[in-house]
Amino acid sequence: MRSSSSGRNSSGNNGGSRGGNSGGRGSSGGGGRGGSGGRGGSAGRGGSGGSSGGGRGNYRGAGNDRDDKQGRPSKPRPEERRYDVSPGDSGGAKSGRGGAARGGAKGGPKQGQSGRSRWAPARSREFDARAEERNRDRYAGKPDIKTPKTFPGAEQEGERLQKVLARAGYGSRRACEELVEQARVEVNGQIVLEQGLRVDPEKDEIKVDGLTVATQTYQFFALNKPAGVVSTMEDPDGRQCLGDYTNNRETRLFHVGRLDTETEGIILLTNHGELAHRLTHPKYGVKKTYLAHIVGPIPRDLGKQLKDGIQLDDGYAKADHFRVVEQTGKNYLVEVTLHEGRKHIVRRMLAEAGFPVDKLVRVSFGPIALGDQKSGWLRRLSNTEVGMLMQEVEL
Repeated sequence: MRSSSSGRNSSGNNGGSRGGNSGGRGSSGGGGRGGSGGRGGSAGRGGSGGSSGGGRGNYRGAGNDRDDKQGRPSKPRPEERRYDVSPGDSGGAKSGRGGAARGGAKGGPKQGQSGRSRWAPARSREFDARAEERNRDRYAGKPDIKTPKTFPGAEQEGERLQKVLARAGYGSRRACEELVEQARVEVNGQIVLEQGLRVDPEKDEIKVDGLTVATQTYQFFALNKPAGVVSTMEDPDGRQCLGDYTNNRETRLFHVGRLDTETEGIILLTNHGELAHRLTHPKYGVKKTYLAHIVGPIPRDLGKQLKDGIQLDDGYAKADHFRVVEQTGKNYLVEVTLHEGRKHIVRRMLAEAGFPVDKLVRVSFGPIALGDQKSGWLRRLSNTEVGMLMQEVEL
């Protein structure tokens, strides 16, 4: 007869002969094979309470069913993983450091990659030059293939008007379209009333608000010439000249008129030959204004003498305007305006009247004023200033 208080092992074993204090197979609530009741009574084969979690004595698996999974292969821990990068091997445990240890991607290179470096050696310049020469020889003598222009308006010549205006500096294309909408643009004397008109900037005369628009091929600059600079683009004696201020320009520029070496002030530089010729031609009478420092006292009728004309060695010279700008004691700052451009004409006129000039500055050339431009500075003329110059000489 089997007692309820003991199975094959007495309850005094309190954990069974096989199990330890904590165990492997049994769960925390039942022991061994008998569980909580065994084959009879409160303890089965594993003693009371199933050996208190007894089993085969595996301490690490106590209290859970991890030991039940020992028959299946488990994933190695990250620090136990090993990667192999040896080419030609498809699987199995490998030895040696892997791609991750060498700084490669996790898991090493993908299968099928070769062990060669992924960077190809750089080609020499001689190799590229020979290849380019072979390509030129291959296509030498063959006719150029011109693809057909299929977009609308491609068969028309010239450029769109708003594109020409935008390139000339009148704003964005949308802003130039607004100029056309406001009827402020005219081409060859006719006001443009429609968008998309095509023009030839080299042949057509384009005006905005009555001022001619200069194309991008022309450049216009104003220089505040310092004293001591020669009014030539090159000087054989090595003196400082106007060319020293424009030597970084790709387009060749030339000066409009001249200034004495000791005279300061504005002088224009451009590559527009016709404009430069007209600005200096007596026919158009472009006015120039000068400020001269003289020592007085001066008579009241000095301005009248200059306007009536002063006899010089090469004929009469007349001033268009004269006024006293400032007086400090015997020192006078006078303004003289005239349209002639003979050599040293302002200095000679005032000297002939009995007042030698100590300092002379040209402050305007036609509609272009010197303003607060610093000495030695070169600035590009605005579109409005260029248009005013062209209007002055009927261009």
